Amino acid sequence: MVTIGDVARAAGVSRSTVSYALSGKRTISAETRDRIAKAVTDLGFTPNAGARALATSQTMVIGLLVQFLRDEFPPAMMQYVLPISDAAREAGYDILMVTEEDGPRALQRITDSDMVDGVILLNVGHEDPRLEVLRAARQPGALVGLPRDTEGLDVFDLDFAASARMVIDHLHELGHREVILVSPPVHVIARGGAYVWRFRDAALERAGHWGMVLRAAYGEAQQPAVSDRLHAILDESPAATAVVIHNDAMIAALPSVLAARGVQVPRDLSVVGVYSEEFGRLFSLPYTAVETSPDALGRSAVQALVRRMARSGEPVAPAVTFLAPTLTDRGSTA
Repeated sequence: MVTIGDVARAAGVSRSTVSYALSGKRTISAETRDRIAKAVTDLGFTPNAGARALATSQTMVIGLLVQFLRDEFPPAMMQYVLPISDAAREAGYDILMVTEEDGPRALQRITDSDMVDGVILLNVGHEDPRLEVLRAARQPGALVGLPRDTEGLDVFDLDFAASARMVIDHLHELGHREVILVSPPVHVIARGGAYVWRFRDAALERAGHWGMVLRAAYGEAQQPAVSDRLHAILDESPAATAVVIHNDAMIAALPSVLAARGVQVPRDLSVVGVYSEEFGRLFSLPYTAVETSPDALGRSAVQALVRRMARSGEPVAPAVTFLAPTLTDRGSTA
């Protein structure tokens, strides 16, 4: 194992000089710092994480609190985990992913014990019980998802209301007058998933503005209920000429359901989804869709958190950032 002494000998400096260069606690000349950096690279030296934490009061770890709920669709949440992990690694941080059910207790544990330098929350609810703990913590945090009370928080989310208006406008321009909207399951609303009603309410309002009939229904999250529910929804609205699906599990199952019904898209039915490009590739979905941008949201949250953890420059007021939607036309509407 390469040690700090090996680096010191290769760079022609003392062990303490290497330690100061790595920790940043003292000013080191550029020439000396370059020699140390070259020795570190040549030898493949990795500073001990525990020693670094003692020297700098930093763990270089970001806590990621996420729940993989049994009554939801796991691939949907994984879209956010990977870009957050990638962005953290690029910034020099590791990820401690915490998945336990009691979110407030988990957050209290990892912040009180200084296991992390900052925290990112996923599965953010409208009345999220973790926020009180986060606001009291020494470490800064960032959220992917919009709670009711955003005071003192950096929040990043898709503009779901604008997304809904964009979809309804698109279908109105094509002449559709009766449309089905399939939302996430009712239990997501019960848990405070505000993105559900933000999209649904805006779609209903926009359809009313255009004099369109929007038949809103709640979907399911697991098979076989997903396919059964899709068949039932389509049966209930035979006059509808388009369907908007804001539900990852339902849109993933849609191709097989439509094939079983002998429905061709867009000849018989126009389809618009709300999902990411990566999700579409994973499930081979050919539909026009609003891009949910989990990569951009996750990376934005990490970048904002890293800036706060650096504690450099003038303080920046926390902000709520809505990502503007984009509609990718893949030829599934007519």
